[in-house]
Amino acid sequence: MLNTYLLKTNKLTLLLILASFCLYGVFAYDIARIDHTNLISIYTVLFGLFLKILNNNKNSFKLLVAIAIISRLIFLIAIPNLSQDFYRFIWDGRMILQGFNPYLHTPASFITSGNYPIDQAQQLVTGMQALNASHYSNYPPINQLLFTLANLFSSSSILGSVIGLRLIIIAADIGTLYFGAKLLKRLGLKPHKIFWYTLNPFIIIELTGNLHFEGVMIFFLILSLYLLHKNKWQWAAVVFALSISTKLVPLLFLPLFVKWFRIKDNHSKIDFKKLICFYLIIGVSTLVLFTPFFSMEFVNNYSKTVGLWFGDFEFNASIYYIAREFGYVITGYNQIAIIGKILPVIIFTSIWYIALTRQNQNFITLIKSMLIAFTIYLLLSTTVHPWYIASILLLSIFTNYKYPLIWSFIIIISYLAYANADNTENLWIIGFEYLVVFTALFWDVLKQKKLLKY
Repeated sequence: MLNTYLLKTNKLTLLLILASFCLYGVFAYDIARIDHTNLISIYTVLFGLFLKILNNNKNSFKLLVAIAIISRLIFLIAIPNLSQDFYRFIWDGRMILQGFNPYLHTPASFITSGNYPIDQAQQLVTGMQALNASHYSNYPPINQLLFTLANLFSSSSILGSVIGLRLIIIAADIGTLYFGAKLLKRLGLKPHKIFWYTLNPFIIIELTGNLHFEGVMIFFLILSLYLLHKNKWQWAAVVFALSISTKLVPLLFLPLFVKWFRIKDNHSKIDFKKLICFYLIIGVSTLVLFTPFFSMEFVNNYSKTVGLWFGDFEFNASIYYIAREFGYVITGYNQIAIIGKILPVIIFTSIWYIALTRQNQNFITLIKSMLIAFTIYLLLSTTVHPWYIASILLLSIFTNYKYPLIWSFIIIISYLAYANADNTENLWIIGFEYLVVFTALFWDVLKQKKLLKY
């Protein structure tokens, strides 16, 4: 009787896995982002399969690792179909190989002057589109290093460069799986929780599929937290700098470490010596990584480009869109220039409030504070591309919060903005997305309050 049950269970698991692999294949090679019906339908089924596979195989760690790796390898030779950013990654990497500083030149400046400094220059600029090509690179130095590595053996093949980029991201995801599981175990949590991140179709599609380097940033972040928990805080600081130098996002978390360093003989007092050294190591390491590209022109170009994310760009925002509507009512035109300056101040103030009021000397509380801080950042941002929420999904596996998981599912509807010719957003769709997200968030908060009563 038991053998029959196990045979049926294994057959069901195998069927679910094969179905998942097939749908990943369709998603990788036969879906365009304008094909919104198939895009959302297949993603929904993949998400359902992910939940079923994970719930049915919680104790089969090696099987889940194999599924995670194979799912990513299915995308290996696919050209990303939901984002054009990879064309810029390839451009920057090839520019460095030719001796150019990618922070000092826009791709458009070369093409308009009839100068083609790298192989396939016109094709890459066409692929990244005019908006991206008209700006200086905003990708930090570790990203630039990885872009360069990906192009070392494929300086004249876009597919070859894509494969190089993808292998780097897959390697980072495997590293996150490994150290994430180890950190979960150290914290007394179940290691299989890492698969809520690693097996999630959102992570597989947005990072491996669409080649977003949040996966590399997250790997360095989780490795840094693992080292910090082992009290190897000097190395944790160096690795944290690597995370910042991949994506600037971890800068948000710096205030949260204020309460972490405690004097051994008096845990009620902060060890300011260690804290300052921790920050100095991060700061110096980050500056050293930027040094090969440094010049005053670089500082000017880079600061302007990063500033665009608050002062010019708009996509899939929540609270900002509400503030924008009030601005239209009051003044009759878009107030992004003003609102885009106010929101960062609110974010900065909120994070420092979290840093000074929460008990972040407890490691789980520290991670929860990071989750809350980055959630505030996302909810107040003018631009929230789908892959931005990868960080909160990873942090959530160390907590009881489920809203990042729900957000990782519902955010697929933000791609409906590409269903029309002028790529305009339907605010009813964005409103529905955030109605779901805020409902899930408030539900999580209510559950946490109930737990605190017992």
